[in-house]
Amino acid sequence: MRRTRAAAAGAVTVSLLTAMTACGGGSSTSGGSNDSPKTLTYWASNQGASIEVDKKVLQPELDKFEKQTGIKVKLEVVPWSDLLNRILTAATSGQGPDVLNIGNTWSASLQATGALLPWDAKNFAKIGGKDRFVDSALGSTGAQGQDPAAVPLYSMSYALYYNKEIFADTGISKPPATWEELVADGKKIQAKGVSALGAEGANPAENVHHVFVFAKQHGADFFTADGKPDFTSDNVVAAVKQYVDLMAKDKVIPTGNAEYAQNQSVSDFAKGKTAMLLWQSAAANLKSQGMSEDKYGIAPVPVQSGTPGTGTQVNSMVAGINLAVFKNTDNLDGATKFVKFMTSDAEQKILNTAYSSIPPVKAAQEDSTFSTGANKVLKDTLATSAIAMPQVADESQFETAVGTAVKGLFADAAAGRPVTTASVQAALEKAQQQMPAK
Repeated sequence: MRRTRAAAAGAVTVSLLTAMTACGGGSSTSGGSNDSPKTLTYWASNQGASIEVDKKVLQPELDKFEKQTGIKVKLEVVPWSDLLNRILTAATSGQGPDVLNIGNTWSASLQATGALLPWDAKNFAKIGGKDRFVDSALGSTGAQGQDPAAVPLYSMSYALYYNKEIFADTGISKPPATWEELVADGKKIQAKGVSALGAEGANPAENVHHVFVFAKQHGADFFTADGKPDFTSDNVVAAVKQYVDLMAKDKVIPTGNAEYAQNQSVSDFAKGKTAMLLWQSAAANLKSQGMSEDKYGIAPVPVQSGTPGTGTQVNSMVAGINLAVFKNTDNLDGATKFVKFMTSDAEQKILNTAYSSIPPVKAAQEDSTFSTGANKVLKDTLATSAIAMPQVADESQFETAVGTAVKGLFADAAAGRPVTTASVQAALEKAQQQMPAK
């Protein structure tokens, strides 16, 4: 999911999920009709530095689609703070767009509502086949064993961005590859009067992405194999504590970042106030804030030891945006044509270049544009050391519950209250109690 999503976007209540499952998004079992063949409504997520930037990126492509097909697309760019609630309301009322963006971590949760068109073999064949897409992106399109609820559109991964000038002034010759090295480098940087590492401590979504990866590095997960919450195992507790300790114990994250939730850490990095940043596909965001690419380097997110890879060497969740179709669309053929257009090789190159993301379509991803510089780090991470967030129906509740628990722990650290194994355990126990009963 895109990094600008606000905390409120993670909130999915049990009652809403129950209601949506019952109504199936107001759709018929046939999966839509073709009553309005010349118009489509598209809800796009806010990918750029502003909604106006997104309109400038997308409108020329929508005009191109209209010229090719005769189908006019009515665009609305929806802020992340509103997007999930808008989707839920549309699903319960049956009054929504034809096509929409969803954060890929929501795929299984929204799939469980029954509101989205399943992408079975027949539907995939209409857009060129499922095998056009890379496996890592397909892994974040819904629950295992079910037809995907959406089609990958943009792929992203986390990376470590570092200020080259600050590193040089501090005598640090290369970016840290392990967390131990990051802490050591951070202390050298702070001795020069510069903050070391930025974070969005008040953003539950960002928090949960990071602690999910830390848990993997500790050989743990937040869910059992059968999809039940397991937030309080020793290794999960250790993972969450290690992340919060970057502020509470190691002091490399400034205490003020406990209140950050709206890209303030990106702004600090772009302005040279912070030496390092852990972020998803940040190039376009940094450029929009006046930071040229030659001012920073990009490296894989650190691991506990060794090099990034699978298992305990995972260093990113598979981030990104999927394209979904409401089952009750009155223009199923047009919606399918639009998905085919947006995921065509040519459009994938255009759109992912604009958003500094990686195409989830194999042929587009092989373009040389995505094999150099920062893109190479992101592409390699997605291919070798990123893993999908839990594809379970309760994933959205998990993001809210655990992400908010970590927010509270950062607040404790900022206020000088001790963050202990016991306090982390208690916070995670409370989070688990907020999950729907099985």
